[in-house]
Amino acid sequence: MARSCNNHSRTFRSATATLAERIYTAMPVRQITIINKLGLHARAAAKFVGVAGKFPCKIRVGRTPESMVDGKSIMAVMMLAAGKGTEIHLHTEGEFEQEALDGLVELIDNKFDEGE
Repeated sequence: MARSCNNHSRTFRSATATLAERIYTAMPVRQITIINKLGLHARAAAKFVGVAGKFPCKIRVGRTPESMVDGKSIMAVMMLAAGKGTEIHLHTEGEFEQEALDGLVELIDNKFDEGE
């Protein structure tokens, strides 16, 4: 019985991974490293959510494609606890998806306008 359960568990994980891969490749995606001194702390998260909120598309962010959170939720973004050097995944889907992705990448590349 345990053997059968393990096979189903393995099949489920495989199906979940396949779904995540399909979702990951269907939308504009970017992997980027957090480079500012304090990482994605409260002020940086607020700026991230502020930029994300300017666009009508769905925005997802996470440490892996399988652990994405709502990029328009300050609490969800802060819970990533992404310190300096953390690589994050950005996904956008919907109207103005590419512009949203570009805006978020620019914000991160500019160290959240903190100069550090």
